[in-house]
Amino acid sequence: MKTTPHDTAVTGVTESSFEGFHRIEFVAMGTRNEVIISARSAGMAAAFRADLLEWVDAFEKRISRFRPGSLISEINREAGGDWVAVDRDTEELFALCDWFHWKTRGIFDPTLLPLLDLWDYRRKREELPPSIEVARARAMVGWRRFERQPGRVRLPEAGMAIDLGGIGKEYAVDQAVALAKRNGIPDAMVSFGRDIRVFGHPPEGGAWRIGLESPESADNCWGGVAVGDAAVCGSGTYARCFEMDGHRYGHIVDPRTGWPADSGCDAAWVVAPSCTEAGILSTAAIVLGVEEGMGLIEGAWRAAGCLWTDRGVHCSRRMHDYFIEALQ
Repeated sequence: MKTTPHDTAVTGVTESSFEGFHRIEFVAMGTRNEVIISARSAGMAAAFRADLLEWVDAFEKRISRFRPGSLISEINREAGGDWVAVDRDTEELFALCDWFHWKTRGIFDPTLLPLLDLWDYRRKREELPPSIEVARARAMVGWRRFERQPGRVRLPEAGMAIDLGGIGKEYAVDQAVALAKRNGIPDAMVSFGRDIRVFGHPPEGGAWRIGLESPESADNCWGGVAVGDAAVCGSGTYARCFEMDGHRYGHIVDPRTGWPADSGCDAAWVVAPSCTEAGILSTAAIVLGVEEGMGLIEGAWRAAGCLWTDRGVHCSRRMHDYFIEALQ
């Protein structure tokens, strides 16, 4: 077992090998992560491991709002004030935010943090936030107000704030896959907090098999999918939530209303070419509901998905191509 130094963003690193495959596990971005790769030599596996952990460490230090020294924290502190210099990689990430804000018709919004803080499911509370507080927080939300110029960005009003939790881990998965391919890795499964992307083949051959967690029992899967070179992401309101007066309020907030999503969808799963797209589509579908959410998924190139409601599971046409188990 090897462990990274404690002053890094990556901790608890462990490694194991089996049948020509290597498993790397570590804690970063607030979650447990797992990467499985095949490699032609131990040296190839070691080189990839070093590159991967170095990239993840630098990425979290740059984009985590929970780290006071991060770039995102600096942008939030300067809201209503000075411009903040950004590197090309962050500009690329913000460009993706632009695209998915448009693609989801504003449902994906990285400036949602004032509302996320207001509805934080971990907070002890005796009553719901007053409507005036919801309205005040909602007035601070609006990705189109985020100002960008080459090499610098700015939040125009004090009280605005960015949170990249809706895209960060998914983007990191895609970058880890790209890194693996650049290192000559022929087979890989990257799972950051259960946001997953795969390519090549698993140790047993064939397609990679990914279980779909049941909202009714988090320790069990209600079905599974088989994928080759694709990503699988799920979102749900059933785990991170609080209850009041018999109603459940999940952590996914609808920017149109300022309230937690209440579309009747408890969970969504999406298969897509990239993890970034799969994760954002699954979350947006929960906000939009069955009709609009399924339309969003169906309209995305090579994407497929399903939504879990109290009326059953609703699947896109292409999703049935991936199922390895009959719906329960």
